[in-house]
Amino acid sequence: MLSFIRRPARPSAWASLVMALGLPGLSPVGHAAPETPEGGYPPLGTDVMVPDLGSETAPAVIEDPLTAFQGRPSGPSVDTPTRPTAPAVAVGPAEPIAPPPVTHLSLMLDWYPSPRHAALFVARELDLFKERGLEVEIQTPADPDVPTKLLATSRIDLALTRQPLLHLMVDQDQPLVRVATLVGLPLASLVLDDAIGLEALEGTRIGHVDLDAENVLLASLLTHQELTREALDSPDLHFRLEQAMREGRVDGVIGAVRYLLPRALADDGLSTQTYTTESMGVPRYDGLILVANRDHLAQQREAIVALVEALEEATAWIVEHPDAGWALLARAEPAIDTPTNRAAWPEAMRRLSLTPAALHEKRYADFEHFLNQQHLVSETTPVERLAIDPNRQ
Repeated sequence: MLSFIRRPARPSAWASLVMALGLPGLSPVGHAAPETPEGGYPPLGTDVMVPDLGSETAPAVIEDPLTAFQGRPSGPSVDTPTRPTAPAVAVGPAEPIAPPPVTHLSLMLDWYPSPRHAALFVARELDLFKERGLEVEIQTPADPDVPTKLLATSRIDLALTRQPLLHLMVDQDQPLVRVATLVGLPLASLVLDDAIGLEALEGTRIGHVDLDAENVLLASLLTHQELTREALDSPDLHFRLEQAMREGRVDGVIGAVRYLLPRALADDGLSTQTYTTESMGVPRYDGLILVANRDHLAQQREAIVALVEALEEATAWIVEHPDAGWALLARAEPAIDTPTNRAAWPEAMRRLSLTPAALHEKRYADFEHFLNQQHLVSETTPVERLAIDPNRQ
């Protein structure tokens, strides 16, 4: 529908000036007069038709778009077409980002630093502990029998030891439990002077290096050779087994690492014979394990899981980069960098466990049964009290 709106006559400012001066027909300087459309302009004051887009009866009215917002709240927090919501000024400095929490764990080695501890030192040097929110303090014991005792009395958080010693300690009601395996094969052996055969042990001096070497390995050797405990002398050598052999104070050592001591003595010109624990009738066992205090396991489980994951990643890296692994290990622990350890590195590396958390339950059950048969423990302990996979709840 069309509405009629009277268009008022509104002469332009120039036209008004021309008429005022009485100069009809002139146009502004520099501007040509517009051409008159065909049919001419409608006379001023003529009604013109404008389409009504609003309703059928009311004339079209163009409204101010801001009219709809009149009377409504306004301010910096109100979103309007002329004042969109946006912070104009920061109120005070931004809060500092708090560092992630760090869990401290104290861990004691079973002996002085050695290639068998490679996963621990490499994980530390590659910041694999730090990436998992851990600060791991690695300590060296003054006595190889000390770590498990300190762990049992809650003076440290974790300790490295051998599977045979774990069985003995649990049998004595100590709250220890295996949570990872760093070396899944036996490391101990009997090393004898080449002049002494296995059949001529009676009357000899066979030194031992730790408690389980005396109570399990030596006892098994005597049973295997049908000898009594009084048939030979067995002094405790602690760390001085190589020196004792070199000086002739003992005829042999039981519990020595099978790929280290014979090589070191050979470098000194001393010929020896090496007998594995398996050849003495001892079942295969985990050579190096990580143990925790069962009384604190619930609180420490998350941190232990993270630590074991770091050890697994470090071991994988060592296997993929054996030369770089040795270089990193030697730089981190200079005392490890000896000719004997360098020569033994390939053999030590092959024994590292690729899946530290994985638990060989039958191995622990079989070893416990062996100890019970040999009357080396008072009763048979269930595997779940001896060892766990920390990833299993």
